[in-house]
Amino acid sequence: MKLSRVTKNKKRITPMKKWKRKLHQKSISTSQIPKDSASDDYFIPSEAFREAERAASHNYHIKHEEQRERARENENVDASEPGESQGAKKAESSLNEDESSTEGNLRVYDIDACMNFQCKRGHMCKADQQGKPHCVCQDPMTCPPTKLLDQVCGTDNQTYASSCHLFATKCRLEGTKKGHQLQLDYFGACKSIPACTDFEVTQFPLRMRDWLKNILMQLYEPNPEHGGYLNEKQRNKVKKIYLDEKRLLAGDHSIDLLLRDFKKNYHMYVYPVHWQFSELDQHPMDRVLTHSELAPLRASLVPMEHCITRFFDECDPNKDKHITLKEWGHCFGIKEEDIDENLLF
Repeated sequence: MKLSRVTKNKKRITPMKKWKRKLHQKSISTSQIPKDSASDDYFIPSEAFREAERAASHNYHIKHEEQRERARENENVDASEPGESQGAKKAESSLNEDESSTEGNLRVYDIDACMNFQCKRGHMCKADQQGKPHCVCQDPMTCPPTKLLDQVCGTDNQTYASSCHLFATKCRLEGTKKGHQLQLDYFGACKSIPACTDFEVTQFPLRMRDWLKNILMQLYEPNPEHGGYLNEKQRNKVKKIYLDEKRLLAGDHSIDLLLRDFKKNYHMYVYPVHWQFSELDQHPMDRVLTHSELAPLRASLVPMEHCITRFFDECDPNKDKHITLKEWGHCFGIKEEDIDENLLF
């Protein structure tokens, strides 16, 4: 399936829009989307999204523990012998109240100590008896309730109920080869992904460039949902492309047409390629793309573009698991003299 596009003057419900809406439905209780902004019209999970996901998991874990404690208390009451004296019952009641109070204080202490303490995905914060926070593996059973749309596929070709379940499982496998290799492969249940041929991988950058350009056109057009997403410098760059009468409008174009347009209107594709690099280069912003920074984009596109994994692999010719701006530009056919860090804003 080809990357989806939107027309300039007529709104269409494209596969990418459907996917983005689906992803938005998955995260109704959290906030999402890239470059640490609140826009929900794009698809790269932001730090805010991850933070909200961690908070939801932590709160669900606390609630889960409280329910287990209440269940244990009820079991203790049911197991009490009927012949106990009233004084013994009072003593036991007082002891239970003290224990309950202590446990309650520890829970409050745990929440307070962990309020601003960060743990990576699959881990959760827990305070020790001295109130010092540290990270422990999250129990997959404490992940928030899931829906069918929350499913993800791991690199082990196993379907997980949600990304929370996948990373919690990865944490429990730490120190093993399987745990090291386990990553989020793509969103949705696992399915058969065809192999990418040599011919297909050469076509991929043509569609990807055109798609990136059209995403920027969509973000530039007046729309309350996109308001404020592009900063002033970005809008000035995109405006020149948007107003160019020679611009190829979005559509399901043939590979030959995309190739001709790239040669004829090469200048229109230079900035979109830089823009996407800047969007991905977030944690940290160091002018280098790592596997984890590429993962959200790759995971969202694998079901529609099965060549994306091979494409990213070939963008790293020295196999150091880092893609520099120069390597990224070359991957998309941008001339070396046009690859400019000053376009990353």
